[in-house]
Amino acid sequence: MSSPPLCSGFSPFFSKPQLSVASLWLPIIEHLIKTHFSKDKRLFVSCDRTQWKDYNLFVVSVIWAKRAWPIYWNFLDKRGCSNLSEQQALLRPVIRMLKSYDYVVVGDREFHSVELAKWLQAEGVAFAFRQKADTYIQLKGEDFQQLKSLDLSPGMKRFLTGVKVTKSKGFGKVALACYWKRTYKSRNLDEPWYILTNLGNLEETLAAYKARSGIEAMFKDCVRLVG
Repeated sequence: MSSPPLCSGFSPFFSKPQLSVASLWLPIIEHLIKTHFSKDKRLFVSCDRTQWKDYNLFVVSVIWAKRAWPIYWNFLDKRGCSNLSEQQALLRPVIRMLKSYDYVVVGDREFHSVELAKWLQAEGVAFAFRQKADTYIQLKGEDFQQLKSLDLSPGMKRFLTGVKVTKSKGFGKVALACYWKRTYKSRNLDEPWYILTNLGNLEETLAAYKARSGIEAMFKDCVRLVG
């Protein structure tokens, strides 16, 4: 796994051994966060991965004004999804930087991993990760069932607590926010959002997950910038 700059045109600059994302960029983004974010206001930190030209980019960003500021990133030396060790490696510097802030780590269905959620909970970090519809859960006093078997219809919201997630891992004492939005970007949605979280209620969880759209805007900005 390597850590070149987010825009590949800066590669010669960052190739100097004394310069790196950790040594040069992290102090800058830390200053920006201190300047623009109050410690009494919650931050939303989004994990995402995208295939950009020949690069498999994995990035963690803080959401600001419906955009995202990249905090830390890696270009994975493979195609396809990131794994738990890669996710932990990317998140550790972010967790250290934001230890005095109230923040939530959010991610789409690539980050549905029970192991990642369990690790973040052990680190004392709040999370909201969208789950795949075929994920198995167990509610108190009930048998295991797939998320898609929950009785939901467009417009419905549910917040389930004390949920055990997946038969094999059995990660319990977490919550699941379910929301079937009627439309998104003027189109009907085929299925609900199923969001695994350790936040306390439905409204907090939905606000956190909705905030992650800022990273999609950042990717679009980068594409327009570098072509």
